[in-house]
Amino acid sequence: PMATRQRESSITSCSSASSCDADDEGVRGTCEDASLCKRFAVSIGYWHDPYIQHFVRLSKERKAPEINRGYFARVHGVSQLTKAFLRKTECHCQIINLGAGMDTTFWRLKDEDLLPSKYFEVDFPMIVTRKLHSIKCKPPLSSPILELHSEDTLQMDGHILDSKRYAVIGADLRDLSELEEKLKKCNMNTQLPTLLIAECVLVYMTPEQSASLLKWAANSFEAAMFINYEQVNMGDRFGQIMIENLRRRQCDLAGVETCKSLESQKERLLSNGWETASAVDMMELYNRLPRAEVSRIESLEFLDEMELLEQLMRHYCLCWATKGGNELGLKEITY
Repeated sequence: PMATRQRESSITSCSSASSCDADDEGVRGTCEDASLCKRFAVSIGYWHDPYIQHFVRLSKERKAPEINRGYFARVHGVSQLTKAFLRKTECHCQIINLGAGMDTTFWRLKDEDLLPSKYFEVDFPMIVTRKLHSIKCKPPLSSPILELHSEDTLQMDGHILDSKRYAVIGADLRDLSELEEKLKKCNMNTQLPTLLIAECVLVYMTPEQSASLLKWAANSFEAAMFINYEQVNMGDRFGQIMIENLRRRQCDLAGVETCKSLESQKERLLSNGWETASAVDMMELYNRLPRAEVSRIESLEFLDEMELLEQLMRHYCLCWATKGGNELGLKEITY
């Protein structure tokens, strides 16, 4: 423990003040929400994540069982597709998590010996500052990064942490030249097969902004895959209520028009440079989960209203798209 403590204290940082945009405040709040929900579901035993406790406090109020099951399906779905990509590329790849928030995937992949050549995270500078603070103060988070890093110290400047296998970058996904510049500074390699992940991110951008981001991603890499998790079927009554609830919390779903249907989700990917696109709603995904897993999580909490779960899950989807990588078999990746 002494050695780790010494190493841990050698993470240096110089902080810089950040200006924050009021419009983005509501969107930043969704990061807090998602982290609290994940932390709560983990505390009940939905899935194993020993790292999330270092980023988020345990929420005092219980989350509804259908919310917990929804998060389980989300984490499971994204994780299955991610691991399929890592298997196809034999980990000779990079992962870029866009709008990563307090995501802990880097640490969990390391524990499973499934780390890509490099794992990048991007989010609003304010969120990154918070994440870097936790990493700096908590050896269970900093030690795994330092262990993989050849130097003895990690450089942290305000909104960026860069190390050999892991980088966290504060940037606005709507400013692509800034995004690309910062990723390249952290040694993003456009020749490597690249997986990009966006969970509830595109929906907060205008359709033009998300189209530009998707085009940039499709055009930047020889071989790539994009995973998008977000709302779908938003044209109906339930969708309208979801939109109003978020509006009340100063959170505008600027990109909701693309969330009309699974078709519109796939169409956006195909019209922005991706060669294959698939999409399933989360109820379909839930119904395809291994029976043993379903029995296990359904025994954790009693859920009397299956209809409510069904309704919620029909309004979220998992989409994935590929480009190039034929020799790797990226096109065959399916949920």
